[in-house]
Amino acid sequence: MRTGRGVAGAVGGTSRDAFFDNAKYLAIVLVAMGHAWEPLRFGSRTAAALYLAVYAFHMPAFIIISGYFSRSFDLRRDRLQRLITGVAVPYLIFEVAYTFFKRWAGGAPNYPISLLDPWYLTWFLVALFIWRLTAPLWKIVRAPLPLALTIAMMASVTPEIGDDLNLQRVLQFLPFFVLGLNLRPEHFALVRRRWVRIVAVPVLGAALLVAYWAAPRMNAAWFYHRDSAQELGAPWWCGVVMTLAMFGCSLVLVACFFAWVPGRTMWCTALGAGTLYGYLLHGFLAKGSRFWGWYHHAWLHTPWGVVLLTLIAGTVITLLCTPPVQRIFRFAVEPTMAWAFRKEPVEAASGRG
Repeated sequence: MRTGRGVAGAVGGTSRDAFFDNAKYLAIVLVAMGHAWEPLRFGSRTAAALYLAVYAFHMPAFIIISGYFSRSFDLRRDRLQRLITGVAVPYLIFEVAYTFFKRWAGGAPNYPISLLDPWYLTWFLVALFIWRLTAPLWKIVRAPLPLALTIAMMASVTPEIGDDLNLQRVLQFLPFFVLGLNLRPEHFALVRRRWVRIVAVPVLGAALLVAYWAAPRMNAAWFYHRDSAQELGAPWWCGVVMTLAMFGCSLVLVACFFAWVPGRTMWCTALGAGTLYGYLLHGFLAKGSRFWGWYHHAWLHTPWGVVLLTLIAGTVITLLCTPPVQRIFRFAVEPTMAWAFRKEPVEAASGRG
């Protein structure tokens, strides 16, 4: 979710691309809006449709970008250090912080600290850590995407995987990461052609109509990729069908999303470097709003209430991505921790250069 010293910076690249920063910022705004709509979707079919449409592609877009910026990742010392400080350490910090927040704000004083059971948003850090470590393997197999899809389908029909480390999500979202690993700049240039942008408009409109139709008929948990088909009360073969169908639908919507992401530097471009800050920090407000009963106000469940919540979500997530917030919370999200690592031998450092 960033291309600095942490998550996306652990790939070896140093230059920034306005397109990807804009894409990450716009995607994190959609994440925040989706979380704001979630409590409304049971009483508003429109909110439910927006929620389903956004959830169909916002995390796949993030994961594809993460895979794209992992193309050069290997087990080199400096990259492993950045993987630890930019992914593993933030997971430990925020998993503990979320647990204490749930104890305090959620009325669960005995809620256990468990690093094997990621709570709420921290699953992405666990998944990214595992995906990143396996990146070198995906670069040497002959058919990486079909293999990743096979693994995802097998996971979707295997309830025995359980909840440890949210492995269902790790495996079911894996194809998007592997796809990103195999993309090249020309692929992104392809979806940003003028004719693709034109086609994207009716496709997105059709997606909203389908989401509106599906809202009262479809279990939104399919979009979370958190459970097997059997755990969702469906026959096992639905896991295979839904994995393939949702992968295809997500790719189409991600392409439409990328088609309309500006490629030039804009006022929000700099915020793309802070999307992981916004992602992790807004979780406290998203969960706090439920714990503290903010959604009990009936007016928020009206059309104007939905509009207001949408604007608030977009504003808050924007503020959380700003440089001042990054400076305050860098110790937790992007710690340097040079003290934690042995100094690299001079011979190894000179050989790497």
